[in-house]
Amino acid sequence: MSRVLVPCHVKSTVALQVGDVRTSQGRPGVLVIDVTFPGVAPFELQEITFKNYYTAFLSIRVRQQSSMLTPGKWVTCLRDYCLMPDPHSEEGAQEYISLFKHQMLCDMARVLELRLILRQPSPLWVSFTLEELQIYQQGPKSPAVNFPKWLSHPVPSEQPAPLHEGLPDPSRVSSEVQQMWALTEMIRASHTSTRIGRFDVDGCYDLNLLSYT
Repeated sequence: MSRVLVPCHVKSTVALQVGDVRTSQGRPGVLVIDVTFPGVAPFELQEITFKNYYTAFLSIRVRQQSSMLTPGKWVTCLRDYCLMPDPHSEEGAQEYISLFKHQMLCDMARVLELRLILRQPSPLWVSFTLEELQIYQQGPKSPAVNFPKWLSHPVPSEQPAPLHEGLPDPSRVSSEVQQMWALTEMIRASHTSTRIGRFDVDGCYDLNLLSYT
């Protein structure tokens, strides 16, 4: 399915303090990132992609247009999605993530604004955020292509003639070859190995016989 990148404006992160803000032990464990779409009509969100940077859990709220007279209401569409299996280890800390509309808890149509809520409960990491954030909506459907009738229903190709057509009967050829082989064996058996000379007698030549030639 095709997708189209939606132009957006990612606002600066807002930190929510965890712990005593008057001591050094307090640190921001929650960040909020608002994403707006200036100049873009309400759209149906298809996919969200980003690169994680040490965020352990992600929640997303969406503001949707309900009518032309109301500003829209906020709805939670993703709650505490785990990006790091263990917040205290680096597994998944810098992975590329794709979230699709079928993973959301609500319908993602008529989107006006997004709010990303990032949580990192571990004190081991100095900072955390999301990078390379991109929002996609479904692209236009490809127009149907009408093929010619002759191309949609091709004529079956002619079957080639059998390879054995026009050749002699194999059984008859085999029988004739066998008969020829038997005749050859009979001739070979009756052939004498004694050399018959025209003028030689017991391997010697008679001078009187040779003188008449």
